[in-house]
Amino acid sequence: MTKEEKNVTLAELKEEFSTKTTFYLADTSNLSVANINKLRRLCFKAGVQIRVAKNTLIRKALEANNVTDAELLNALHGPTSIWFSEVANAPAKVIKEFRKTNEKPILKAAYIETAIFIGDTQIDSLASLKSKNELIGEIIGLLQSPAKNVVSALKSSGGKLAGILKTLENRTN
Repeated sequence: MTKEEKNVTLAELKEEFSTKTTFYLADTSNLSVANINKLRRLCFKAGVQIRVAKNTLIRKALEANNVTDAELLNALHGPTSIWFSEVANAPAKVIKEFRKTNEKPILKAAYIETAIFIGDTQIDSLASLKSKNELIGEIIGLLQSPAKNVVSALKSSGGKLAGILKTLENRTN
């Protein structure tokens, strides 16, 4: 890789790390071309961008974006692929799905909105994380529930009250 290519790659990585709040670092080495293509298709369907770069370039790009956690930087050893996603749990779900038939990818670390997860043992907890949209939906559902109860109570009480008034009116006539 020439110095110009490294500079271009470094600039691209800096841009990615500055705009994305979620990324995973994983080892995808020793996968066959067919398996890599299958993995890339799964990533594409899940909205995950996968990229391979040298660890020194990844380290420099992270440090340029003020991500200097020692544990995260220590995970940069051996072959490393970077997985960018808008949805925090999407890469973990892809990894779990792909691992049903393969031993890799192996999660090295994950960075989600300033939270750092180190090691492959975190994959289950990462996959079970709820996305922002799922959490917002749950909150809206919880907020709407009491309002729906009040409205339905008013409607049913209003119907009873109207019935009582109609009965009283018929008695007086």
